Amino acid sequence: MTPTAIRADLLDFVADPGLDDRASPAVRWRPDHWLLIDAHGRIAAVQPEAPGDDWHKVDHAGRLLLPGFIDSHVHAPQLDVIASWGTELLDWLNTYTFPAEAAYADPAVAQAGAERFLDALLAHGTTSAAVFATVHRVSADALLAGAQARGMRLITGKVLMDTHAPDNLRDDVVQAEGHCEALIARWHGQGRLAYAVTPRFAATSSEAQLAMAGRLLTRHPGLYLQTHVAENRAEVAWVAELFPQARSYLDVYARHGLLTERAVLAHGIWLDDVDRRALADAGAQIAFCPSSNLFLGSGLFGWAQARAAGVNVSLASDVGGGTALCQLRTLADGYKVQALAGQRVTAWALLHGATRGAAEALRLGHEIGRLEPGLLADVCVWDWAQGPVGQRRDALARGLHERVFAWLTLGDERHLVEARVAGVARHTRPDSA
Repeated sequence: MTPTAIRADLLDFVADPGLDDRASPAVRWRPDHWLLIDAHGRIAAVQPEAPGDDWHKVDHAGRLLLPGFIDSHVHAPQLDVIASWGTELLDWLNTYTFPAEAAYADPAVAQAGAERFLDALLAHGTTSAAVFATVHRVSADALLAGAQARGMRLITGKVLMDTHAPDNLRDDVVQAEGHCEALIARWHGQGRLAYAVTPRFAATSSEAQLAMAGRLLTRHPGLYLQTHVAENRAEVAWVAELFPQARSYLDVYARHGLLTERAVLAHGIWLDDVDRRALADAGAQIAFCPSSNLFLGSGLFGWAQARAAGVNVSLASDVGGGTALCQLRTLADGYKVQALAGQRVTAWALLHGATRGAAEALRLGHEIGRLEPGLLADVCVWDWAQGPVGQRRDALARGLHERVFAWLTLGDERHLVEARVAGVARHTRPDSA
């Protein structure tokens, strides 16, 4: 690619800003600067002055440039059931999710769904994600191939379910292990792709399947583990009945070797202090999914308690329980959830959890999440405001935090001007000139 320089207001983080410090020194604010991207798609420099004539210049003066958002928990096939009415988690799975996912046995459906999902991520400002496919091998193949074609950092794997699921969505231990091995051999570590061992949740995997998942992690160091934990009280009670020997829901996974530094556990609402210590000791992360938690009525995640225990926390959309792929909407809901839980979090805490914080929790801080020379140029340019209400609020903002918080609260995907993956523009708003 041609070396490219982008002019904009640059915002990222040099450290963890904490939850409630509006004046945090971890915020790096470089208004009206140039981000230089070399021919290999990496950030070459950040500087106040324009580079020479050998750089292709893109002038977004007066717009905001951030690292691309990282979505640490999202379900590709559930775009088909987003915004479905009326049930809590377990009913929602049976009523909406499982029928939608069954269609992905068809390679044509899986291919079209993967293309639609990946393009939608980019159109919402998300350049990297940890994604659930379906139980079908072809669904993971389609996602990984589509991400490779777009140069995206993607973590995914076929879902594991061999019990308490419809017949057309159950695998068995031997078949599932063979499919995982084939997918790992083909895709893991190829370019920017990584494989995640993906038991849907404890209730839909037998002891034998969970043990198999643990064997895969041991056999292939560097794999990710993604699943759900302690999302809903009825779910927690069900898991306790199914696994009476386990101390807690989280302990089901720990007993099978699934708690690792690359484990991404969605939700984690109904955990206790012992669970939080186990997560911290393992280096695992909780993907906080506020939009989904509100929509399904699951509960309020204790972010402050998780931080106090040393647990890594990232932000995630959890579409289709979540109601938007746009991380701005997720972050705004994150503020509301924490306010209900008695904790006022800053715009910095929220943005960090979807950029640098998520990258570090995924062990990808060397690649993405910051505007730092040497990292890949996964970056997005945003309008500060759209429409008379947003523009008026932006004009009246007192200080940087107030301005960013108003943008975060009022913004959505219509504010996105362009999304670049490794420097290449993969989404551009038609009216962005």
